[in-house]
Amino acid sequence: MAYRVRNIVIAVMLALLAALMTTYYVTSYKQSVQKNEDEVTVLVAARDIPAGTSAEAVASQGLLTRQKIERRQIVPGAITSAAQIEGLVATQGVFAGEQVTTRRFSPLEQQGVRGQLTGNMRALQVPGDGNQLLAGILKAGDRVDVVTVLRYKVSDVANGGELPGDVERTASRIVLRDLEVLRAPSTTAGTKLTTGSNGSHAVVLAVSDSQAQKLFFVLRGGEWSLQLRPVVDAADSPESVETIESVLGDGLGPNQFRQLYAGKDVR
Repeated sequence: MAYRVRNIVIAVMLALLAALMTTYYVTSYKQSVQKNEDEVTVLVAARDIPAGTSAEAVASQGLLTRQKIERRQIVPGAITSAAQIEGLVATQGVFAGEQVTTRRFSPLEQQGVRGQLTGNMRALQVPGDGNQLLAGILKAGDRVDVVTVLRYKVSDVANGGELPGDVERTASRIVLRDLEVLRAPSTTAGTKLTTGSNGSHAVVLAVSDSQAQKLFFVLRGGEWSLQLRPVVDAADSPESVETIESVLGDGLGPNQFRQLYAGKDVR
């Protein structure tokens, strides 16, 4: 009986010893593998990177920081240099501490109109007819001026200053210059994307926030048209305004001009 108990005790002790040795071996092997595993340096977001941020802004604003991680922790598309996203723009937000990947960035042109706007620049869609918008002529990237004719009233005094009254006036002027065409009008009229409330075409222009106010005023208050600027060596004449007197009186002598203005021959 004592012999059997002794054998059982020995067997149990040997089993425990084998379990301990196995555990030790597995732990030692795991630590050895982790110790010898390669570490790599990747770029992570130092702060949140909002969607729409250009790679240039990411670099200049210090939004990237280097971090060492185990190779097995690298996510697909992780970058190790800012040059890997040069010329791209973030299409998705990247949170602080996240690995920055090429999958979150795409070429600027793929962003369409949004990718062409920075700072105080705005995109304004302008509806009009084919003549106003130079349909079939304009291309994206062209530069245009806006010329308009506006009607307005000024106070006047008749009969020696006794009877005040309003005089209707009409003037023509180039009100905005050198605007970039972001999207040219389609040459196919009547489609959903090109139809506007005031015509059969539409063009998208890049304007500053203050220029947008002036352009919107012109669209609502007068007759207007776009005029295409030269691609090379564009120049501007001095600012001027044209009225009935300047149009009809250009080149006339003093007496002829007074006759035009006063409505009678002055000699």
